[in-house]
Amino acid sequence: MLTHTSFFSEETGFSLYGRTKNLNPAPLVPFARSEILISSGTAMAESSKEDLFQLIKRFRAYLSVRMSSIFPISLLNMDPRSVGAVTGLALAIVFTWRLLRSPSEPQRRQPKHQAPSTSSSVVGVQSTATSGPSGVPPQSEYLRAQNVVDEFFQTVKPTLGQIVRQRLSEGRKVTCRLVGVILEESSPEELQKQATVRSSVLEVLLEITKFCDLYLMERVLDDDSERNVLLALENAGVFTSGGLIKDKVLFCSTEIGRTSFVRQLEPDWHIDTNPEIVTQLARFIKYQLHVSPTRPERHASNVFSSTSLELFFGSL
Repeated sequence: MLTHTSFFSEETGFSLYGRTKNLNPAPLVPFARSEILISSGTAMAESSKEDLFQLIKRFRAYLSVRMSSIFPISLLNMDPRSVGAVTGLALAIVFTWRLLRSPSEPQRRQPKHQAPSTSSSVVGVQSTATSGPSGVPPQSEYLRAQNVVDEFFQTVKPTLGQIVRQRLSEGRKVTCRLVGVILEESSPEELQKQATVRSSVLEVLLEITKFCDLYLMERVLDDDSERNVLLALENAGVFTSGGLIKDKVLFCSTEIGRTSFVRQLEPDWHIDTNPEIVTQLARFIKYQLHVSPTRPERHASNVFSSTSLELFFGSL
């Protein structure tokens, strides 16, 4: 009669499992079933490793035969550098082929949900209206970005000095009448009593003196008028804050004398209130500014008009 018996050999360290006759075997030490299964698993793992190793050797031999039939040089006769180069080339070809053939990943389909309730549908409509179509930013974000761009490219407001240079077209020499332009008085007769510098024009006047060679001129009736004018300019700080000196304040007794001053100095700009002088000098002076409270029409293409000097430069 045959029976199935499981034993463990102390000499070999392996378990024995098989069919035996009903004999009286040598005494062996039985072990638990768990230890038998562990020993069996270890033997199977070693057998699998041996099979895998044999398979790799066969594949290597097959690959050597195929490569030797294609290339005249065998892989076994090649040096390590050549083998590395061939391996790198093969890997590059494989990865390139896989990259070219790999299709773009299909977009995942959104799972279909059950129809939402009325309240949730209203919320969904509002969120859709806020966020907009797919890939388009919300309206608020678009406006915010547009504001940032506008602020970045917004033109910086020019200073008064820059305005003066621009309006004078880079002119370097300027002649200007005092009465009605720099002074509040409107006639030479008033200068006999006093002279007052207009506060609104003082800032523009100082900027002109910084940038241009400025000459001030006026027709006076006596020496007292000259002293009143020079004292008013000195009290206003024109001689200290600006680049103007007293020698550049010219006086004459007639209107023709002022015209002669202008023609002799040959300025780039002349500023006056007398329309007759402006008309006479239009042929000789590059640019002129006619200051008049009524703002008349332009006498010529090179003659500009304004109600005041400060308004012409846009300081008010």
